[in-house]
Amino acid sequence: MKELREAIRSYSTEICLLTGATLVSVGAGMVYLPAGVITAGVLILAGGVLSCMGGGKA
Repeated sequence: MKELREAIRSYSTEICLLTGATLVSVGAGMVYLPAGVITAGVLILAGGVLSCMGGGKA
């Protein structure tokens, strides 16, 4: 259980970004399905760039 808490704590930023991107994409998809797919693609690309630039703990 302690390992799970530590994993969640260390990845909390990524979990929040993923959850936010998912909710925005689903919301856009509820309005217009192609907009949801395009939004998901853009947010995945942005997340990849942020992940590469972020570095993190070494």
